[in-house]
Amino acid sequence: MTTDVDTFRRRTSDAQQRLRERGSDGLVLFPSRNLRYLAGYSEEPGERHFLLFVPAEGEAVFFVPALSGDQIREASWVDDVRTWNDAEDPVPRIADIAAELDLAAGHLLVDDTMWALFTQDLRDALPDATFGLASEVLGDLRVRKDDAELDAMRRAGAVADETVRDLRAMGEEALGLSEAELAAEIEELLESNGGTGVAFETIVGAGPNGAKPHHHHGDREITPGEPVVLDFGTRVDGYPSDQTRTLVFGGEPSERFREVHEIVREAQQAGVDAVEPGVTAESVDDATREVIEDAGYGDEFIHRTGHGVGLDVHEEPYIVEGNERELQPGMVFSVEPGIYLLGEFGVRIEDLVVVTEEGCERLNDTDRGWAC
Repeated sequence: MTTDVDTFRRRTSDAQQRLRERGSDGLVLFPSRNLRYLAGYSEEPGERHFLLFVPAEGEAVFFVPALSGDQIREASWVDDVRTWNDAEDPVPRIADIAAELDLAAGHLLVDDTMWALFTQDLRDALPDATFGLASEVLGDLRVRKDDAELDAMRRAGAVADETVRDLRAMGEEALGLSEAELAAEIEELLESNGGTGVAFETIVGAGPNGAKPHHHHGDREITPGEPVVLDFGTRVDGYPSDQTRTLVFGGEPSERFREVHEIVREAQQAGVDAVEPGVTAESVDDATREVIEDAGYGDEFIHRTGHGVGLDVHEEPYIVEGNERELQPGMVFSVEPGIYLLGEFGVRIEDLVVVTEEGCERLNDTDRGWAC
């Protein structure tokens, strides 16, 4: 990742300030997006205890398996890295570190995704502590992206855009491919255009499968004139893109599809136009929903308008009815209204936007029409 050490130190300092403001004593993180956000180190969850202690006052401490110690010392800014080996019980060591950091009887915020095995061991090691969730502090920090994060997301968006252009260029070459084969083609294009892997399982929903918002992909073949919902993304420096286009490869679609696609396109534009600092998340949802309801398809718009995007593909802010959170510069989220006609087809159009001081910036700029 290109983010420099000072950025991770600043994020950790900000988290400590939030801890003090909330009257919490420390964070205990597990291999997760939160750990990457603060420590600059990525690790997959595993069977061994791998923890980062961040006290409200003082220096952070890694407690990790011996086999990971050297890697962390090289890759993370955290200086205090303590290890344990497979022949010892890590739980007493956890109690010792917590006591040293004055956390043994404190209020600790643990990673929201921490496995039950490790949360139970924390409770056993620290019977006098109380526990909450790390998102109580880190959620408000992560929701506004800094310059390094936005740079990565712009580049990830550019990869998705180039992939859409490549898909349109396929035209009739896509006919006869199965949804799964087209998904594999998309994933190859994302890599060749500069992305790293996929941000989530690629969705290719042809014809009636497009009416299932999370269909993913199967054996149905792409046929002339049949709408295909394509929802995909990749990562750049750990940050994702997330874009949806509904395309027709060869042939002419039905008039009803043309009508519905135009309604969704107008709804998506209305949602983007509604984004500016100070408006609520639900007001963006209202803007897209109003267009679709006025066209008579309100019952076929069956999900929220969008979700925040960052290290996690789904995070705050959620663009949904009832969310009165005010939008602030640096927030990134999707605007993705859809209409789903069971047994016929679906249409979804999605871009990511970042809230700016004046309004918003789209992170995707490819054609939103259906023609290839």
